[in-house]
Amino acid sequence: MASADLPEPDRIEGAPHPRQTLRLFGHEAAEDTFLQAYTSGRQHHGWLITGQKGVGKATLAWRIARFLLATPPDDGGMFSPPPPTSLDIAPDVPVARRMLQLAEPRLFLLRRGPNDKATALSADIRVDEVRKMKSFFALSAADGGRRVAIIDAADDMNTGAANALLKLLEEPPAQVTFLVIAHQPHRLLPTIRSRCRELRLTTLPPDPLARALAQAGGGVEPDEVQALGELAGGSVGEAFRLSNLDGLQTYAALIRLFGTLPRLDRPGALSLAEMGAGKGAEDRFDLIVTLLDLFLARLARAGASRQLRPEAAKGEAALFTRLAPDEAAARAWADLAQTLSLRARRGKAVNLDPAALLMDSLLKIDETAAQLALR
Repeated sequence: MASADLPEPDRIEGAPHPRQTLRLFGHEAAEDTFLQAYTSGRQHHGWLITGQKGVGKATLAWRIARFLLATPPDDGGMFSPPPPTSLDIAPDVPVARRMLQLAEPRLFLLRRGPNDKATALSADIRVDEVRKMKSFFALSAADGGRRVAIIDAADDMNTGAANALLKLLEEPPAQVTFLVIAHQPHRLLPTIRSRCRELRLTTLPPDPLARALAQAGGGVEPDEVQALGELAGGSVGEAFRLSNLDGLQTYAALIRLFGTLPRLDRPGALSLAEMGAGKGAEDRFDLIVTLLDLFLARLARAGASRQLRPEAAKGEAALFTRLAPDEAAARAWADLAQTLSLRARRGKAVNLDPAALLMDSLLKIDETAAQLALR
């Protein structure tokens, strides 16, 4: 397999790449923070863009990069343009067209590359990739102007790469802006965090989530948006994944199955478990494990708070009221949630039968429901 044929590591399968997504929904505060820094002349050389996976961090990074490379600097002259009020850049300007094709000479994209044999993506960002970026910035910019680096994502860097990036942040090249994307910033070197100004993105409420899905071409029906928002935790990336894998339908099937607790419908459970088994079913296995995580978390939260969130599937509210009537039941479900998905994922990592792993999880849930029913 040629390296050019490998999937892009910073792209959700089936969704447009963030560089193709011109609009960002629900993060006006973060955009305003960057724009104020830019117009005041106090723009930082390093920006750490953080938040839950899939909320729009990469889209924001590409918007900022497009803005910086397409906006002429203010030379203070009489005929200087007025200060910009938005990060919007028309898609037909030359910089935007070049960035879309990954052909902009003043932009460096640091992400996971091919492995040593170019047969698959590397598991992490290696120090050699950061050294390429250093060499890139050692060259003079084509027009002597701004240059930008997007690191997507810093979570993927190995130790050597992280230390090499830190050196660049400590002694940044002239007129270079680093846009560092991080899903779990607490796992980065503290010195990397301290060299950057943070832009934290929050999860998306239903309306921005719906607009972001529509822009991405998710094909989500209006009456599905709230349920997707509940399961995706306000992440458009996760909502897109759930939509592509029929996550709403699978979660509805789980709710119907768990309606038989504490006398689990064994044939129905086996049928569901077998959905995550077989060649090419890895995504389906991961989906079911994720949905089991969500079910238990939502169930425990409902019992602990005695408050029900909007339903993610028909019958969910009544089921939660029955299975978690008090705080003691909520604690039992929360304890199960802490161990169940870890058992399944570890088992999958050592090549245990996926259907057996899923069936084991379903039986553990049935066992807990039976114990609670005897109290």
